[in-house]
Amino acid sequence: NFNQDQGCFACGTDNGFRIYNVEPFKETFRRRFDLDEVNRDEGAANSENTVVQGTGIGIVEMLFRCNILALVGGGHTPRFSPNKVMLWDDHQSRPIGELSFRVEVRAVKLRRDKIVVVLEHKIYVYNFSDLKILRQLDTCANPAGLCALSPTQGSTVMACPGLNKGQVRVELFDLGSTKFVSAHDGELAHLALSLDGTRLATASDKGTLIRVFDPSTATLLHEFRRGADRATIYSIAFSPTLQYIACSSDKGTVHVWVMPEPCGGEDGETSRHGEIASEAASSARARERESSESTSGRAPVRSGSSERVGEDTTNTNGAGPLLATAHGAFSFAKGFLPTYFSGERSLAQFRLPDFTKSCVAFGPSPETLIVVTAEGTYYKVSFDKNGGGCEQREFNRFMKSELEEE
Repeated sequence: NFNQDQGCFACGTDNGFRIYNVEPFKETFRRRFDLDEVNRDEGAANSENTVVQGTGIGIVEMLFRCNILALVGGGHTPRFSPNKVMLWDDHQSRPIGELSFRVEVRAVKLRRDKIVVVLEHKIYVYNFSDLKILRQLDTCANPAGLCALSPTQGSTVMACPGLNKGQVRVELFDLGSTKFVSAHDGELAHLALSLDGTRLATASDKGTLIRVFDPSTATLLHEFRRGADRATIYSIAFSPTLQYIACSSDKGTVHVWVMPEPCGGEDGETSRHGEIASEAASSARARERESSESTSGRAPVRSGSSERVGEDTTNTNGAGPLLATAHGAFSFAKGFLPTYFSGERSLAQFRLPDFTKSCVAFGPSPETLIVVTAEGTYYKVSFDKNGGGCEQREFNRFMKSELEEE
């Protein structure tokens, strides 16, 4: 996992965990657990019955760059029970608190005032200072532990699956309100929030589109096309300035898109833009269903605002009548093509050498991406803001065998 500001990342191993800085790339800390460390955990708060079974860590969640981490046991021989969240103080080299559950913990999210624990059918929200429970939410089946939590002060937003398929539940803690977003027809595969909690990105199990919503109003703002083939979305990231959005998938390709600026400066105009986009997306999804159900392979042509979903905004001025005619014909075709043919095309793509699970973030340098993989590889990639391909700037292997490290 990357930390909240994407400046470093942590990974669990069979014998502990490690933390790395993204730029410049370097290992900043390593904790190795040994089987003879049982006595170290005897003083952990509320952990009198803690039994150390091994050394493996399955989940490591950082709190920015401080010494407090959330750990969950994992691997063949977990250090802690997979049903517990251990709050680990690495200055003291021991747990300082724990949260126990009857089922396996799927994910943990941290901010300075809250702890969010994700189970397969429930989400618990705790106060960080005293571990008192604040909220308990029911969700649909969530084996992947989907949940996003904005980390910045003054904007406490959480997004998680709702009770219905393709639905996202948004908790606006500062406003004391809840919003429901009907994001996709299929099952949710991934969701992410921007640092300030003003943008929500979602992907379905189809993996052809990335949708971006305003979580405060539950309106669709943008739709980005990853491709026409089904894919599993591994990660989605917003740039800190909300200028770009990126995703990685099991296709081995990282996509980058430009985030268009909101239409108009007036709240009413922006809201209306979201309403139009939401209506267009609903119409497009209906056309997709009709297209898949049609035995003749042709879907009825629809007119109206839905034909404008994902319309290519390329400037054709001075490009000649032939290009303008082709552009108009393609815009018309979008009125009855399935939704995976609509949406903004990616600005740049980076192809990984393998199809392993990967996680993407934006680097501190302008127009750079950081990609880390489950195989223990690190890539620093640059892209051109005017479009084109990506260029690999740096490569490292951060997970090596003990023999290689010697």
